[in-house]
Amino acid sequence: MQKQYDIAVLGGGPGGYVAAIRASQLGFKTVVIDKSNLGGICLNWGCIPTKSLLKNAEMIDQIKNHGDDFGVKISGLDFDFTRIIKRSREISDRISKNVEMLVKKNKVDRIRSFGKLISKNEIELSDDKGTQINSIKADKIIIATGARPRSVSAIPVDRKNIITSTEAMILKDLPKELIVIGAGAIGVEFAYFYSVLGTKVTIIEMMKNILPVEDEEVSLALEKIFKKKGINILTSATVEKAEFKGSKISLTLDVKGEKKELSAEKVLNAIGVVGNVEGIGLEKVGIELEKNHIKVNKETYETNIPGIFAIGDVIGPPWLAHVASAEGIHTVERIKGIINPPINYENIPGCTYCQPQVASVGLTESKAKEKGQKIKVGKFPFMASGKAFAIGEREGFVKIIFDEKYGEILGGHIIGSEATEMIAEITLARSLEATGESLIKTVHAHPTLSEAIMEAAANAYGEAIHI
Repeated sequence: MQKQYDIAVLGGGPGGYVAAIRASQLGFKTVVIDKSNLGGICLNWGCIPTKSLLKNAEMIDQIKNHGDDFGVKISGLDFDFTRIIKRSREISDRISKNVEMLVKKNKVDRIRSFGKLISKNEIELSDDKGTQINSIKADKIIIATGARPRSVSAIPVDRKNIITSTEAMILKDLPKELIVIGAGAIGVEFAYFYSVLGTKVTIIEMMKNILPVEDEEVSLALEKIFKKKGINILTSATVEKAEFKGSKISLTLDVKGEKKELSAEKVLNAIGVVGNVEGIGLEKVGIELEKNHIKVNKETYETNIPGIFAIGDVIGPPWLAHVASAEGIHTVERIKGIINPPINYENIPGCTYCQPQVASVGLTESKAKEKGQKIKVGKFPFMASGKAFAIGEREGFVKIIFDEKYGEILGGHIIGSEATEMIAEITLARSLEATGESLIKTVHAHPTLSEAIMEAAANAYGEAIHI
């Protein structure tokens, strides 16, 4: 007998499984459908396993390059690359199992299958070979099929020599040379990881700065640090052709109008992602697309077909796990009749987990000026932080942008050791419409890195004590 649900969620990533759990909490009979392990790309092939790899690199970097500063002497420092990769996979598998348990605990049905829409209320289920095995019906359907690495014809990915982030996490051997195409968060994180382990790394970025979405001052600071680490960086550069020559991949580049050739053992394609909209029956039910993503109403996340919703990477940027989760919760609460304010996409934190870390929220300085706003800018370098000095993490700074007239926090930008944790304070302050004065007058614990936020705010108003 065909099962009937209140809500069916197609895709079990951080958008899908979170939406399914919240739906069940709200009393909906819910099912989540995914042919792979729950957690999606983020948990299985992205956010979580890469943080495991980066922690390994951080430890090696600290001991090898800064051990003497702490009186730590280790001769013949070595590492087991296979074990580093294995640990990452073990962590991913463990957390995926935890998510499966959470889904079960919350009484959400779990179907391990490929799902395809065959009507506005029905999903066809098939096995790995594409053979139909069943179907289910649901009053409401939420599409959360995520995204995959974007590819272009000039960079023929074969997943052996020209690889994606997935293969970069499970290489059997440490490559001697790696070219990373794309200097967004994914490219920068892998560049840092492999460089620390001894791989000769080159980053190629078509924009004028690495991490091009970040404040330019932050991007330039990270570029300077990476170059000191021995990472070669080519900006304003595009790949015209990639081809195999002997045992290496040869790239033909246009760098600021000049032709260059580079070669390496491995090339990582990290030029972005594209939504998984193919093969899931969108055209069958007439769901509208926009730039290869599903078009939705950003207040309800409903598509042009009543009763069918979409969330997460499949609806386009920002391609962030925490955004997908927030959209999933918002969607099912709206279905329940709980009317919350729309998600504020101007207050979404972005994080890059290399060392030093980079995190930001809100407007960059240049964007604020482009909008014609009169601003105050406050900065505080970790070089002047007692806590940063004590822990040996003196690179970077906090930069906060305020509206000159009202003191509104327009944007926050951090490059430093714990930037990805610290950004939450500025994000919360912005969500509560706090001002520069609020940050200055909030007593921060001493000694902490977060004091730098208070000091940066004070600097904007000529009140800084420690610089």
